[in-house]
Amino acid sequence: MQDYKDLKVWQRSHRLVLDLYRATQTFPPVERYGLTSQLRRAALSVPTNIAEGSRRAASREYFHFLNVAAGSLSEAEYLVLVSRELGYMGSDVATRCLSEAAEILKMLAALRKRVREAASD
Repeated sequence: MQDYKDLKVWQRSHRLVLDLYRATQTFPPVERYGLTSQLRRAALSVPTNIAEGSRRAASREYFHFLNVAAGSLSEAEYLVLVSRELGYMGSDVATRCLSEAAEILKMLAALRKRVREAASD
């Protein structure tokens, strides 16, 4: 089994987490336990689930964790949209994060396909 830290999809999702943590540092204090926390948790769930799933013995379990990662990334995308529309996140930062999220989703889909095929062998 490949070390999750060597996976490009994990590396990119990890960088996205760092970018979103930095971006949310300027959110209003009133959002500390709301939007800030939820966006950070959703983003953090992506590389976390990739890492956890990669250590599972069964491909079926790995596939499940990759699905959770994709769902969390979609949640983070929506929260970035809300953050931008509320004026908490600049349009340039939001656009960059959304673009990166779209690429990561494609990478997750490709990895899920490989894992599903391995499970059926």
